[in-house]
Amino acid sequence: MTPLMLGFLGLPTVLILIFLRVPIGIAMFAVGIFGTWMITGNFNPVAAQFKNLTYSTFASYSLSVVPLFLLMGQFATVSGLSASLFNAAAAWLGHRKGGVAMAAIGASAGFGAICGSSLATAATMGQVALPELKKYGYSGALSTATVAAGGTLGILIPPSIILVIFAVLTEQNIAKLFMAAFIPGILAAIGYLIVIAIYVRMVPGSGGTRERMPYGERFKALGQTWPVMLVFLAVIGGIYGGIFTPTEAAAVGAAGTFLIALAARRLNRKEIVEACLSTASSTAMIFLIVFGAAALNGFLALSQVPQTLAMWVGEQGFNPWMVMILVLIFYLILGCFMDSLSMILLTVPIIYPMMSVLDFGLTPDEFGIWFGIIVLIVVEVGLITPPVGMNLFIINSMSPQTRLSETYRGVVPFVASDIIRTAILVAFPPITLFLVWMLY
Repeated sequence: MTPLMLGFLGLPTVLILIFLRVPIGIAMFAVGIFGTWMITGNFNPVAAQFKNLTYSTFASYSLSVVPLFLLMGQFATVSGLSASLFNAAAAWLGHRKGGVAMAAIGASAGFGAICGSSLATAATMGQVALPELKKYGYSGALSTATVAAGGTLGILIPPSIILVIFAVLTEQNIAKLFMAAFIPGILAAIGYLIVIAIYVRMVPGSGGTRERMPYGERFKALGQTWPVMLVFLAVIGGIYGGIFTPTEAAAVGAAGTFLIALAARRLNRKEIVEACLSTASSTAMIFLIVFGAAALNGFLALSQVPQTLAMWVGEQGFNPWMVMILVLIFYLILGCFMDSLSMILLTVPIIYPMMSVLDFGLTPDEFGIWFGIIVLIVVEVGLITPPVGMNLFIINSMSPQTRLSETYRGVVPFVASDIIRTAILVAFPPITLFLVWMLY
């Protein structure tokens, strides 16, 4: 069997192992090491690669952003910032039709600005928002779907751990990717607000309203969100002001949220230990997947699959936009069965070289940024698409009285909003690149 044929068999083999419930990191590592051994015919090069791979993968300075952003999210959760964000949003929007659900989206967007994890955003906001939504008569379908969809803003609005991983895989500038994600993130939040406004009017009895609060109370609630604004400005402002690198900004953000939690007297020794252990556990899980992907990518590079596929696509003269549509459909289907990080690590090393040879009227740097945001958005949709939308499971487990089928039904309009937004951003790349062009 030729190396190329072995390479093409690698991806389906990984998928089969995943469906057999082998952990994704171990599945990719096993296929990568075994495939390399099959190509070389000698285990000594594989053993040497294993030694070098371990160091080269985890010595990456950019990857140190991951545990720092995770720790920042942990401290932000403990400090009660999610509650202050929700209370402020509810104070301004709660009296409107569907306003409490809209407040959950607004608070999720704000929390996403200091937490780079979708699952953490969804779980944290679920604790705060679900009791309030139930209190004001919102249906289980709309309540759980709203919080699950709002959680996806955690990986779209910077800082985003998934964007960091994409930047490392494709050698893109993390700061430029963060900046490019802002407008799509805002459009996502607006789209979800529109969905809620339409939903509560088309489905009578699906949502209630809160009493209108006086402006003094509204501004008081808004003033309590200053720690979020301070951390966000310190992290994002520091990056684009040239004060910090993204890694240094992540460290500043983690320290800032720690001090805020300490000042709010919400942090004790037990919670500090729990935050650190949770961060370590999540980091270990992510790094295991990254390590497995590195082994698989080494095997694929040795088999020449990405290079051959890119050359073949370039020679066929395919319409670039048709190829893009097919790739996005592939991601949507894959998102029904896999988590976002696994999809990025498994597919980007193969798909990115293939897409980069097509002419979309953009420079290589512009294409890398634009394609990264588009992939992130489609991966984000996978978090709320049945049957394996991770956010749906997390939020539904927090609302035992709501059947999973109701959550599935309630999330359909949010998925439709995501698909419409994706189509707009694919058709008009300048929307994504506008802020990058302005700053760079």
